[in-house]
Order: sequence, then structure tokens, then C-alpha cells
Amino acid sequence: MKNTVTITVDIEETDNINWALKKFRRQCESYGVIKEYRKRQAYKKPSVKLKEKREAAAKRKKKESSRRYRYSKI
Repeated sequence: MKNTVTITVDIEETDNINWALKKFRRQCESYGVIKEYRKRQAYKKPSVKLKEKREAAAKRKKKESSRRYRYSKI
């Protein structure tokens, strides 16, 4: 079972509602709720996940090598 986190924002009658919403959004982002929600919106097959992971690694490698090449000329 996954860990569940209850996000609460304590407000008083004098507090601004926009402030409370902003604080709630920040807490959701810090706990990764939004990221997890977007990840679960659509199912990806394991083969597709693996393919995307390989492509991302190739992209990082290409970016790093071009960065090294650019600075090695100096």
C-alpha cells in the first residue's frame, strides 16, 4: 500500500482565499501530487516506458557530448 498524505491548509476567517489556494497548490507540488496525477492519467505499456527511457538517455548523452565538444576547442 502506498503512503498517503493528507494536505491541509489551516485558515481563519480573516485570511484571503487566494492566499490559501496558493499555499495549497505549493503543498501539492512539494508532495508530488500533481506529477503523480499526470503520470496516472494515461496507461503506458512497459515497452513504451522503456523506449522513452532509452530515448531520453540518448538525448542526454548527445547533449553532454556536444557540450564537451564545444568547450574542448578553447
